[in-house]
Amino acid sequence: MPDAVPAHRPVPPADASFEEHVEWARTVPVVGSDLSPVDGHVVEEELPWNYERLARELVASGRGPVLDLGTGDGEMLASLGPFPPRSAATEGWAPHLPVARRRLEPLGLEVRPVGGEGLLPFLDAQFAVVLDRHEAFDPDEVWRVLEPGGIFLTQQVDTRDGTRVNAALGARMPWDPDSVTLDGAVEVLREVGFVVDVARGHDGVRRFRDLGSLLWYLRARAWKVPELATSSPEAVARYEAPLRALHLHFAGGNEFVDEAPRFLVVARKPW
Repeated sequence: MPDAVPAHRPVPPADASFEEHVEWARTVPVVGSDLSPVDGHVVEEELPWNYERLARELVASGRGPVLDLGTGDGEMLASLGPFPPRSAATEGWAPHLPVARRRLEPLGLEVRPVGGEGLLPFLDAQFAVVLDRHEAFDPDEVWRVLEPGGIFLTQQVDTRDGTRVNAALGARMPWDPDSVTLDGAVEVLREVGFVVDVARGHDGVRRFRDLGSLLWYLRARAWKVPELATSSPEAVARYEAPLRALHLHFAGGNEFVDEAPRFLVVARKPW
């Protein structure tokens, strides 16, 4: 049976009170990577490519076993099957592991945990395709587990993502905004020997339409402003002045537009 979708209260109107928005954001549950509670209230610009279609074509290509890096709860990967024998996935966040295993093991995929050092728990040349949607990768490890002629498909979040929200809140960026870029990814892949067949970037945007949705989004993406990851009273008090300014902005019928750049790379390990 499919996983149950939790019910949640609708987002308050943009001009509802500051306190009502904070209470909503603090009490509506965050479940994995699911953003449905803010559907229509946090809107990302559509990408000019379709990662899922490209991944599905590679899975169905008959090349051989597929590895998915950072599969999360496994929902997207599960939609790409059926899978070649000996296909697998990795996940580094412990709460996602049992969910991914329940979803993917019945489809014939093994799900293995990985640590922060980037090492992959697989043999050399074990896979014909490596997929990676938004997971950090070690190019040497991807090269090692791919067989000659194998394909690496990755869609990545450029680390300029979220910079405008952090600036509006006066919050320090917890990462270097130049650390993950299209040019950098292409460079490191070529350095280990990959042939890069596709390299596309997109300077997308993310639109927030009310304070409650923005605060809840910062809970769901806790690494962006770690101090606001729980919307605790202490954290809200610390950022109260910029949060109230944003609330007035939203209550006046305005959106807040943040950066949401993405890039896509298709690389090939030569024969």
